[in-house]
Amino acid sequence: MMLPHIHSGSLLFVATLLVSGCTVGPNYHKPDAPTAPAFKESAVVPPPNLPDGGWKQVSPNDSVLRANWWQIYQDPQLDKLEQQVAVSNQTLKASYAQYMQARAAIQVVRAQYFPTVQAGPSASRDRQSQNRPLHVTGSKTTYNDLFLQGQVSWEPDLWGNIRRQVEAQRATAQATAADLANVDLSLRSELALDYFELRGLDTQQRLLDNTVQQYEQYLGLTKTRFAGGVATESDVALAQTQLDQTRAQAIDVGVARAQFEHAIATLTGVPASSFSLPPAPLDLTLPQVPVGVPSQLLERRPDVAAAERRANAANAQIGVAIAAYYPTINIGGTGGFESKNAGTLIQGPSSLWSLGGSAVELLFDAGRRHALTNEARDVYEQNTANYRQTVLQAFQEVEDNLSGLRILNSESVAQQRAVASARRSLGISTTRYKGGVTTYLEVITAQTTQLSNERTAADITTREFVSSVQLVKALGGGWDTTRLPTP
Repeated sequence: MMLPHIHSGSLLFVATLLVSGCTVGPNYHKPDAPTAPAFKESAVVPPPNLPDGGWKQVSPNDSVLRANWWQIYQDPQLDKLEQQVAVSNQTLKASYAQYMQARAAIQVVRAQYFPTVQAGPSASRDRQSQNRPLHVTGSKTTYNDLFLQGQVSWEPDLWGNIRRQVEAQRATAQATAADLANVDLSLRSELALDYFELRGLDTQQRLLDNTVQQYEQYLGLTKTRFAGGVATESDVALAQTQLDQTRAQAIDVGVARAQFEHAIATLTGVPASSFSLPPAPLDLTLPQVPVGVPSQLLERRPDVAAAERRANAANAQIGVAIAAYYPTINIGGTGGFESKNAGTLIQGPSSLWSLGGSAVELLFDAGRRHALTNEARDVYEQNTANYRQTVLQAFQEVEDNLSGLRILNSESVAQQRAVASARRSLGISTTRYKGGVTTYLEVITAQTTQLSNERTAADITTREFVSSVQLVKALGGGWDTTRLPTP
């Protein structure tokens, strides 16, 4: 409709309304989340056998986990592999592309703040019917019609519909950025886990290879004693069986090692067929992991941040739903030139224009808007509950790995004593066998016990490193919410 002869005061009021508007719907407030004054397991001091291992509370002078958290293990090979994840891992690249989509979606919504402008020429050759109503005898029925015009249309954001959409998209983009950080943390921690599992198998391989050499010496000793008539043929058979069985165990370690090596290749974006890692036993020192205070989990866990940002996005969608109750305002205009001849097209008499506006209010929709608003509120409650559950899950993961490290440290102390006892037992049995006091069966039993205890000790060491990596992941690595973008 046309808006001629509007009073200047009314124009000022309308302009003020269009510029300022209002934003309907609830404003977002970060939901309360469960927390605790301290980590339960961190109150237990790690055993003194590992003074540089386990975990520690953060004091003002302590350095917290950094972005390159894997460097706390001081392993150059691990550092090199972790650097390849960001460059070559396809899962991480896919997550990054998803984040860029979310950023682009913000710009799509922001574009609604501004008018849309169209312009272009048109030309037609028309012929009117001579039998049409009101036809004037002698008038032309065939003529040219040339247009050069532009159109402007604008729907002002009076009720904050677009503002709420931008808020929702911005929060969604931040949640996607946190998802990207979480994928990065998961991939890098998975790489570290596979790496330490592989190095633990290398420790097992070294142990078994050394044991095979020892058993070869025992077999030689038994054969010498048999040739001298001191030992029996059964002793030789037992020694040979023990040797062959240990060789089989040493070969079997290669199966799991190859699988971990292939997994590392995939994580670093390299075909498994063209990737290999040289053997290197796990002889590193277990590092200290700064635990901090429980409330830091809400800042240092990317999955917690993503859940909180999605609650923000869901809250903004409530405002979008409520804005549908208010009238839709449209303002438009057209201007240009029209003529039957190209020579007179760009002239004053050929100009044309129109301005107009409309306001439309939906009067009846059978409860659709009410249902959509309730749906938006329920989605917000769902996301709020998901956020709180994510926080609870984060606390559980930290406590699980703190207790795991504590218990494994205690188990390691006991297991080292068992290894020392098994070695003494084998020494005594060997001396007794050489002196003819006992049979070779006693030596076999002592050998089996020693190997079993040494393999268990090596396995505990591997599990300690695995639990350490899982604790770092549970603490959010070196990430924090200050790294969230503000698109």
